[in-house]
Amino acid sequence: MEQTDSDEALSAMQERYEELSELAEHPFNINAATKEQLERLPFLSDRMIENILYYLYKYGPMLTKNELLGVEGMDVQTRRFLEDFIYVGPSESEDDGLSFRKVWKYNKQELLTRVDFPVNKKAGYAGYPEETLQNSPNKKYMGDPFYHNLRYKFQYKDRIFLGLTAEKDAGEPFFSKYNRKGYDFYSASLFLKDFGRIKALAFGNYRASFGYGLVMNMGFSIGKFSSMAGLNRRGKGLSKYTSVNEADYLQGAGMEVELARRWSATVFYSFRKQDARVENQFIRTLKTDGYHRLKKDMEKKNTVSNHLTGCNLSYNGKYMECGLTAVYNVFNKVLNPDLRLYNRYYPRGKDFFNMGADYKFFLNKVILAGEVAFDKSGALAMLHSLSYSPSVNTVVTVMNRYYDKRYQGLYANGFGENSRTQNELGIYMGLESSLLSRCKLLTYVDFFYFPWYRYQVDRRKTMGMEGVFQLSYSPSNSLDVLIKYSYKNKARNFTHEEKGKYVLPNIRQRLHGQVSYACNEWMNVKGVAEYIRSSYWRQESSDGYVGSGTVKLGTDRFPFRGSVTTSWFHTDDYASRAYLYEPGLLYAYSMSSFYGKGHRLVLMADWRWKKRLTVQAKWGWTHYRDRNLISSGTEEIQGNDKYDLQLQVRLKW
Repeated sequence: MEQTDSDEALSAMQERYEELSELAEHPFNINAATKEQLERLPFLSDRMIENILYYLYKYGPMLTKNELLGVEGMDVQTRRFLEDFIYVGPSESEDDGLSFRKVWKYNKQELLTRVDFPVNKKAGYAGYPEETLQNSPNKKYMGDPFYHNLRYKFQYKDRIFLGLTAEKDAGEPFFSKYNRKGYDFYSASLFLKDFGRIKALAFGNYRASFGYGLVMNMGFSIGKFSSMAGLNRRGKGLSKYTSVNEADYLQGAGMEVELARRWSATVFYSFRKQDARVENQFIRTLKTDGYHRLKKDMEKKNTVSNHLTGCNLSYNGKYMECGLTAVYNVFNKVLNPDLRLYNRYYPRGKDFFNMGADYKFFLNKVILAGEVAFDKSGALAMLHSLSYSPSVNTVVTVMNRYYDKRYQGLYANGFGENSRTQNELGIYMGLESSLLSRCKLLTYVDFFYFPWYRYQVDRRKTMGMEGVFQLSYSPSNSLDVLIKYSYKNKARNFTHEEKGKYVLPNIRQRLHGQVSYACNEWMNVKGVAEYIRSSYWRQESSDGYVGSGTVKLGTDRFPFRGSVTTSWFHTDDYASRAYLYEPGLLYAYSMSSFYGKGHRLVLMADWRWKKRLTVQAKWGWTHYRDRNLISSGTEEIQGNDKYDLQLQVRLKW
């Protein structure tokens, strides 16, 4: 099944949120910060990173976080974001040699477990009133309705990381049936950094991202961010794997070695069993959702294997960065999706090869960056950008892309509108400025063109555009105001009751307003209002209205914290649905989708003991006023109330 734009966006946000949560939980010393550490923060531009490092070089170690405002171009909002990921410690200029005693004494360990409790009865479980749904083995879950994961992390500074993860989704068996070894998914990751000439060493599960994503990009989204700082950010090479995502990782070993000053080489290998639907010895689809709840899910589990090997040569200079990446992977069966018009040029075959060269030049106030890649048939993918910064507070970016419809890159994930890096041409123009110390402006327009058919678009040579205008204002350290308008025009199939099916521009507009206010050190309030309008060209529109309010109570001096979030929604149908963020458990991105008519209430509470033990609980209730059945299929719930209950415990030492 094709991934929709909203599914892709939510998946990318989940990955980014988990990565940033991990960084916030393990802040780094700003006085010993490296360029590589600062580049992991997507809201910091290259100019800002350079200014932070220059400030430390010129004035010496910072004494408090307030000194961040002394960095040239540092605005209030950027400082506020940065404070969550750093601490002020002594400059570590002394010898930082590694020894067993140091690792044993100064390591940080964490054990975390989460349980999601079932409240509603769903059609996929025994005991549902409509027993007719249980007649088919593919309409009945094989396990209990609990979700559970268990994570262990061992870390010494930024140099040694060991992670063990086990996860069971709701509906999957646990120590029973086909899962007699317990959890459905296990993950182990060992990641080492800066051991002599070895800059990075990965064993077990890990990720790899190079250049601008046209050859190899895992867990490094370079989409249309709320900040342009990350658009020119190159892939970070090998990285540790801490997620519970069951698809987006490599399994094997990788090593980055320093060849000479500013030169490094990376080699990596992976062997994985993957889920797929196999028919007549052909791989028809690769299954990536990680669910193994139904009989048909188990029939697809670990049915194919993939060998992948790759290498990268990289130069990281003061005025230029560049790299050369090559990746070869082979399946044990032939990948051959069911032929449709839209997927005629999807990856097909048993083995795939991609090679690309990326570059980044610093020319005073101008940055030129991009990547050119090709596959084994010679099909091209290209991405080029030009950024101009007249001052550290302002950046203008122009980016163009050309992804041949025949380009096949299984691990490619470049900037674009499509979920696949193929069949797309586009040009992006953006401006970000905070010339006024309390205001920040972000605006961009992106034009895209698709030469071939697409999923749910039965026409070639379609085009569209997306535009965003966002203005944020922080008149004080306690008040933030944001307003954002977005417009997207993109062709899709439209079915008329009398005239049949044809392709029309689908227009989606969104007006979002947000106010956050810190009343005092123990109380914060936030209000959100949103209007959504969705329509096909010259057809009746679908309108949606959403309002949300959150009150957070708590302070570092008191062990108990809590929050209350209430939301109201009124939309004509699914087309005018809205997505709103709500407080969630640590490492768990919580975004609710609203459509129809109703309201939602969320209560969050956590208790902390000496920064060692944290217990979090979340309870949610969604009430619909326009239906008596919620969801469909195996997830169907009878009634108009849906509840969710989550508990998480973390122990640190």
